[in-house]
This record gives sequence, structure tokens and C-alpha cells, in this order.
Amino acid sequence: MEPNFPSPGSTSPLLAHLDSRLADQTWAEVLAAMDRNYAELVAYQERLQTQNTELQSMRGFLESVLASVSDVLIVASRLGKIEQVSASLTARLGRDDAELQGGQTADLFTNPAALQAALDDCRINRAPVSIELELDALPAPMPYELVIAPRLDDRARVAGFVLTGRSVGELRQAYQALAQSHDELKAMQGQLVRNEKLVSLGRLLAGVAHELNNPISFVYANAHALERYATKFESYFDRVTEGASRDELVALREDLRLDRELRNLREAVRGAREGAERVRDIVADLRRLSADGSGEIAEFDLVEISRVAAKWVLRGRAGSVRLVHEGCESLIMHGRAGHIQQVVMNLVQNALDVLEGQENGRVALSCTQEDGIAVLQVSDNGPGIEPDIAAMIFDPFFTTKPVGKGTGLGLSISHKIAQEHHGNLRVCPQQTNGACFRLELPLAHAAGDT
Repeated sequence: MEPNFPSPGSTSPLLAHLDSRLADQTWAEVLAAMDRNYAELVAYQERLQTQNTELQSMRGFLESVLASVSDVLIVASRLGKIEQVSASLTARLGRDDAELQGGQTADLFTNPAALQAALDDCRINRAPVSIELELDALPAPMPYELVIAPRLDDRARVAGFVLTGRSVGELRQAYQALAQSHDELKAMQGQLVRNEKLVSLGRLLAGVAHELNNPISFVYANAHALERYATKFESYFDRVTEGASRDELVALREDLRLDRELRNLREAVRGAREGAERVRDIVADLRRLSADGSGEIAEFDLVEISRVAAKWVLRGRAGSVRLVHEGCESLIMHGRAGHIQQVVMNLVQNALDVLEGQENGRVALSCTQEDGIAVLQVSDNGPGIEPDIAAMIFDPFFTTKPVGKGTGLGLSISHKIAQEHHGNLRVCPQQTNGACFRLELPLAHAAGDT
């Protein structure tokens, strides 16, 4: 049986079916490709919108930064043309942002050549450059400290510059105000030192009055006795002048008891002289105590200063506290003797305060020399210092005394005085019985000018 081939010009049903399926498949692929392209276009548009939103946000952020920054800020191109400026710069120049765009950065300063050289240096070295220039601001040029930083592109090439500057005039005004505040603080500190010294001296008034009252009262009493003796001797010599007989004079002498009064006269003169000498010694001690109160730098003996200061603090206090001096006989210092006296008085005064009401109180002052350093230790046999208090004991206004008994400035000022003399004041380490303070000061041959 012969096969049945389609005749020329006719289409086989199978081929027609295949063509139809191929056409549907091609159309489906076209539709799918169009769907993918549309989806990609939609996604691309969404990304563009997102990026545009981010760009707008970033632009707003940069504009807000440029508008709010207090320092002047300039963004310049590689050739030095202005691209962006801060609002602070336009306010200083009195010009609009539009006027500045595209202009040369160097033209904003009174020395454009110096700025151009700094820009070239920054571009060559690719490192920030600092320079001080005068901005051509209103109403008059103003000095600025500029920092020029390179702005790099994605290939690490210098695409431009960012210039930031702060008014040196404002900084100088701030430094001037700071210096003035520092001077005022020093003056206030000096006033506190003087006030604390007055407080310390005020505590001595009772003792000074007592010390002066005893010899002066003795001299006063002897002066009255001398006046009485003089009256008796005048009566006797008047009778001698009038020509009284020997028997009358002998009787008058016995009646006036002139032999006894003559011996008393010598005792009265000796007592008056001793009282006057005691007053002289007290005045000499007071003069030494107040010496160099002006704060002038001079040589002085730390041992003598400590003896005089401690003695007068003790005189102003009642009680049976025993004062002991130990160690060297002389330590020559170079500094302000009046200030060191105040330190010693504060330390001794604090020791006496903690010993108030305690029997067998003892305050010891020990002067030693250690490797060119003079060391004065003031110790007592009181209750001692608690460890938690020792950490704060030199803080200003810190005190363990009741209200009205202490200012809390004595140790703080004393510590500062020791530092000003290139020394130190601290609590003695490993002190087990009572309190002890250690004042360390350079000796005269090692001190130099303080």
C-alpha cells in the first residue's frame, strides 16, 4: 500500500497544529518578557523615587547644616571656585549666597595670595592645612583660623576643598575673659588667705591680751609703789632741808620705815624692769609673727617660724596641752615667711581643737632634713583621722568642726601655700596614734625663686 503524502500547496493538519502551538508559545514568551520589563521598570522607578527622596533628604540635611553651623564653612572646587557656603559666612560678609556662587574663594580674604598658596599645599600633600587670615567681613576685616581639608572623589583624586574657620577675635576675647576670671580667682584666693590669717590671728587675741596684761599689771603696781616710796623719801628730805635735829631725823626714819622701803624700792625697780623686758619680748615675738605679711620672698628659718607660731597659738588657748619641739635647730628656707607661719598656725590650731577637753594633750613639732627637703611634722595624741575623711581633708570648705567653729578653708589654703612654695602638705603615712601632718619644703640652697 503506497503512502499518502500531501500534495504540493496543501497544509498538513499536523503542521498546522504545530504552527499554532509555536505561535501561542512565542506570544506567551513575548507577554512574559513584557511583564518582566514592566516589573523591572516599576522597580527601577521605585528605586529612583527612593533615591530621589533620600537625595532630597540629604540635600535638606546639608542645607540645614550649612544654615545652622556657627563657624564659617566654604565648599570649593579644585580650582578654588565657591560651590557652597554656610549662612554664617553670608551673614559675616553681608552678601547673598547667589552672589558668592562661582566666585573665587581667595577673593573673600584680604590676603588672597596666602590662601591660594595654602590651597596648593593642601592639593599637593592631600592633607589638611591650617592658616590664619583676615576675612573681608563687615564692618571691618576679622581674623580667622582656617582649616583647609581636601575633598576626594571616588578615584581618590582631589576634587575640591572644604574650608572651616573660627573667628580668632572671638577666641581672643574668650581667652581674655578667661584670663580675667583667672586673675579674679587669684585675687579671691589671696583674699581668702588673708581672711583665714585674720581668723587665726583673732584666735590669738585672748592669749596676747593675757600675756601683756600680766607684766603690764606688774609694772603698774610697782609704779604705784615707787610713787609711795618717793612720797616718804620726799617727806624725810624736806625735814633734812628744814634743819631737823639728828634725833628727829632718826625718829622720822623709823616712823616712815625708810630702811625697809629702801629695800622695797630696789625690788620694785627690779620688778618693773623685768615686767618691761617681758613686754619687750612679747612685742618682739609679735613682730616676728607678723613679719613678711606682705608676702615678699626672702630667706627665713623654718624652725624659728614654727616655734613662734606654735607658741602664740598655744598662748591663746586654755588647758594643759604640752608643746614639744624636736629635731633640727635651724632650717633656712626661701619663700614667704608669713604664709608658712599661717600654715604652721593652722596645723597647730587644728591639733589643739581635737585635743580640747582631753587630759595629757600633747602637740609635737618635728623639724628634719631629708635629701635637700625640709620636713616639718605636726602631730598630736588625739583621736586621729578616719581613712574616709583623710581623702577629703584638703578639699575646700570641708570640715568636721561644728558650725561656726571652722570655715573648712584652713587645710585647703595651707595645701595651696605649700604647692606655691614647690612643696607639699599631706597626712603622714602609717600614723597609728593621733593625727600627723607632714609639710615638705625645699631648702634655700635647692629652692630657687618660688
